[in-house]
Amino acid sequence: MRLKLVPDDTNIDFFKHAKATFGASCVAMVLSLVVWLMLGLNFGIDFRGGTTIRTEGSEQVDVAAYRAAIEPLELGDVVISEVFDPSFGDDRNVAMVRIQAQEGQESVASDTVAAVEAALSEVDPSITFPSVESVGPKVSGELINTALLAVGAALAAMLFYIWLRFEWQFAVGAVGALVHDILLTIGIFSLFQIRFDVATIAALLTVLGYSINDTVVIFDRLRENLIKWKQRELRDVMNLSVNETLSRTVMTSGTTLLALIALLVLGGDVIRGFVFAITWGVIVGTYSSVFVAKNIVLFLGVKRDWSKPDKTDGNQFANIDS
Repeated sequence: MRLKLVPDDTNIDFFKHAKATFGASCVAMVLSLVVWLMLGLNFGIDFRGGTTIRTEGSEQVDVAAYRAAIEPLELGDVVISEVFDPSFGDDRNVAMVRIQAQEGQESVASDTVAAVEAALSEVDPSITFPSVESVGPKVSGELINTALLAVGAALAAMLFYIWLRFEWQFAVGAVGALVHDILLTIGIFSLFQIRFDVATIAALLTVLGYSINDTVVIFDRLRENLIKWKQRELRDVMNLSVNETLSRTVMTSGTTLLALIALLVLGGDVIRGFVFAITWGVIVGTYSSVFVAKNIVLFLGVKRDWSKPDKTDGNQFANIDS
């Protein structure tokens, strides 16, 4: 007995409200951009430069007391945040202390870190410091440039690949969907001020790969159906293609989300930003494969040649190898 999440004969009209869904996506992209410009991103120590000290203790974290203990050291921008995690016991209280890079120094000096640890130990004698991470301003600037280049190169390579494999309308639709996914992911990170670091960039690249894979699967079926159904309207052929691949899309996205949600809940705070980015990306990536990429192709149109009766020469996609 096979498990079927989607019936074989689905006939959902995904393009009934094409203008509304595409318009909503455009509005969401603009809002994400506005939030990003207004609030900015909560860059991690990777991108800002400085030192992050992770603390653990048996006593409840008192952010005000921690700040009062560190303030006499005059270290400039210091961010103290308590880390909440359902896997932590009552006797495990975790906090992150982020200290900006000091002027003229590549990172916070070891004696400064020792002074911070000593000050916090007076607040909570049971406190320990399981990890200390330092990144200099020069290195963090290089990381930002490298991250932007990585995302830009990925988008360019995918645009070129889709253009060669299909047609330019498909390439525009695919890249439009990828830009949609990136902007919405950055927007939600900015809105909730989730830490944005190198791991998040890795998650964004993973999301791009996942989203383009889902898009290409539907594009491939669309190309086959354009050859098979020469006389049907493009909108109907696209609907048919999405319905025929719906079972695969639901199963792939569903099983991926099961693993991601488990990591999100039980994986701990260290990887939570990374996992959240991928989880959110899978959701918006699945949505954009249909309601952004396919809508763009529908609006741009696809040139089809009905003058050739032979099924192998029915349109411009026929002689492209699968």
